[in-house]
Amino acid sequence: MSTPENAIPDTQLGLTNDEIALLRHHQQAAASTAGGSSSRAASRASSQGLLLLDSHSLAQLSRHFDRLLQQISARLEYLSEQSQMVAQQQYDRAGNAIQIADSEIARFHDILRQIDELEVDFDRIRHIRDIVRGYRQRIEEMEEELERSGSSRHRHSSHHTSSHRHHGHSSGSSRRHAHNH
Repeated sequence: MSTPENAIPDTQLGLTNDEIALLRHHQQAAASTAGGSSSRAASRASSQGLLLLDSHSLAQLSRHFDRLLQQISARLEYLSEQSQMVAQQQYDRAGNAIQIADSEIARFHDILRQIDELEVDFDRIRHIRDIVRGYRQRIEEMEEELERSGSSRHRHSSHHTSSHRHHGHSSGSSRRHAHNH
């Protein structure tokens, strides 16, 4: 179950409305691919406009965006090759310009339009992925700090109490800073 302690409203991530819509869509897509109870929680969170902040959910989402960016890059490369082929067909073997069929011109413009759209999607998704990565890194650092303070509790209980209080304060301030970022 997602709770206020391990989730954040996706409207506080510094994303545009289009990027927020993409994040919600892909958080559900990543969850449906992975399956399991944690994925159901992630899917439910995205429908409520939340980003889960536990390290497992953030890692899963980050990997999903990495795969998506690779797929877009491959598609862009293919379309770029196609556009070059169409452009080369405008000339005969002697290098003279030849008449291009209307269908080829339409295909060329359609390829260019797809390239433009994919480049916009690529930039948006990379921006979202970078923000997710940033949160993932902060959460993992917090978990490591909690583990360190937890292991020191057996040796020095008063030290653990003070470091835990300090950790709680620093995590709150880092979240506030991230919202403003």
